[in-house]
This record gives sequence, structure tokens and C-alpha cells, in this order.
Amino acid sequence: LLKLGTISAPEQLMNTPFSLVLGMTYTYLPFMILPLFGNLAKLDVRLLEAAADLGATPWVAFWKVTVPMSKAGIIAGSMLVFIPCVGEFVIPELLGGPETLMIGRVLWDEFFSNNDWPMASTVAVVMVLLILVPLAIFNRYQAQAQEQRK
Repeated sequence: LLKLGTISAPEQLMNTPFSLVLGMTYTYLPFMILPLFGNLAKLDVRLLEAAADLGATPWVAFWKVTVPMSKAGIIAGSMLVFIPCVGEFVIPELLGGPETLMIGRVLWDEFFSNNDWPMASTVAVVMVLLILVPLAIFNRYQAQAQEQRK
């Protein structure tokens, strides 16, 4: 990029928020893609053809047909990504640098660096609540979907 003239000088890539986001995306993207692929593989293509026959553009057909039909895959993938991301420690430590504050890193620092066990246990409870609230919402959504099928 330097020889092409798009940047004027080499910039630091490590220990930046960009490298952290890039590393976490690279790590957790398969956990989002696999449930989506499993859900979209079961999608009836005739519904998209019917939407096109009724005058829907591809963009409208995507938002009105594909997204609602793949909502279960989106939710499952989001849960598979969110739960480990909440407690992530290694990627922020390696790519984000010492200034990066994520809850897993704060928990590690409180337990092992500061030896502040009451604060660390409070952070751990907050982390557990951050995981349990979306799980409860997911279970409620699943129960509603189950009742609608009956």
C-alpha cells in the first residue's frame, strides 16, 4: 500500500482496536456461518421465486422472505458467538494490547493481578448475568415458536 501511494507511512496494526476486532471476527465467524448455513440450506427456494413473481426485488425478497425464515439460525449463531466472546481473554491480550478492556480481561486482572476477590466475584456475576439474560430470551423465543407450531 505504501508503494501504491494509498498510505503515506506504515502504521501500527498490533495493539489496536482494529486488530482486536479483526482477530475476534476471524475466530468467531465460523460459529456464525455454520448455523446460518444449516438454516439456509433448508430454505425453500420456491418462496424466493414466488416473491420475484409477485414483483419483489432481490433486496426486498431477501428482507421479507429469507431473513424471517432464517431467524432461528441468526439467533443460534448469535448465541454461539456472544457467549464465548463475553469471556474472551486471550485474543484481547494478544491483539488488543494492555489498554483493551473486555470483561474477561478485567476478571483475570482482578483475580490474579490485583488480588481483589470481591471485585472479581462481582465481575464474574455480571458476566454470568450477561450470558443468562440472552439465554432466557432465547428460551422464551423457542417456547413461543413451539406453541405457534401446535
